[in-house]
Amino acid sequence: MPQTVVITGASAGIGRATARLYARRGANVLLIARGRAGLEAAAKEVESLGGHPLIQVADTADAAQLEAAAQAAEQTFGPIDVWINCAFTSVFAPFDEIAAAEYDRVTQVSYLGFVNGTRTALKRMLPRDAGTIVQVGSALGERSIPLQSAYCGAKHAINGFTSSLRTELLHRGSNVHVTIAQMPAVNTPQFSWVRSRLPQHPQPVPPIYQPEVAARGVVHAADHPRRKQYYIGATTVATIWANRLAPALLDRYLARTGFDSQQTDLWPPTGASNLFEPVDRTKDSDHGAHGVFDEQAHSSSLEAALSRHPAAAAAGLALGIAALATAWLHRHTRVS
Repeated sequence: MPQTVVITGASAGIGRATARLYARRGANVLLIARGRAGLEAAAKEVESLGGHPLIQVADTADAAQLEAAAQAAEQTFGPIDVWINCAFTSVFAPFDEIAAAEYDRVTQVSYLGFVNGTRTALKRMLPRDAGTIVQVGSALGERSIPLQSAYCGAKHAINGFTSSLRTELLHRGSNVHVTIAQMPAVNTPQFSWVRSRLPQHPQPVPPIYQPEVAARGVVHAADHPRRKQYYIGATTVATIWANRLAPALLDRYLARTGFDSQQTDLWPPTGASNLFEPVDRTKDSDHGAHGVFDEQAHSSSLEAALSRHPAAAAAGLALGIAALATAWLHRHTRVS
């Protein structure tokens, strides 16, 4: 029987790439976003790849809209097996240049949207004592950077809220699982439609990964949800550990480099931002999964692959240690 999967933010970026992976499994996929053009294009992809799509235009900041979308999924497909919270929005600007209404909006979507999605999923999963929730997080949820205070705050909040929920589920002895997939810099369309007050075009802090790398991490987390969180990409691991080991040093480094590293030599985007309204409302305005950084983005991650296959990684490490030991013994035996 095919899985039934709900993906918020499914019209573009990581959500769109994740929907394609589930489609290849023949899954039932509920695609949620605000922009109809992106959703319709995503649904065509899901169907062409062997999946069964259903689209729902909804704003994750509105709990009632998510509840209606979940009801539609159940009526069409039956019980929901996996719920993936991925929708977000942001503002690139120094904190004192972000208006109160803008900050509220980022928090409503990028944090409370995850809370709303999780509540809607749990309403259905807890009575059945089955199901998995995946939060699409970020390395910026543990290590903040300049110019993205609203987004970083939301991602930090997701970590705290999810940890609290996890302990509650453990207390109940529940078979419902929740996990977080912490993302690196990803080449998504958001950098061309985000609200920005930077003098140049915003970019993810290099190195940049393609959304397919992120999507593979999300699906793996959903398949193996017992771990608290997954780190996708070596830069995510490096960022988190650098922050734990030398946070003050990292503060000074980011103060010196964090402004320039988030901007390209391109002119800033001239189109409308998606903060309050979707940019893919009209026909032929689909943006797909990829952003404008294809030439710089990596299509694979050794760290992410190893995290999906820990036994193979451990075996490889053991073989490597054995080879080094053999070489050392051989060398010193000859010398003696």
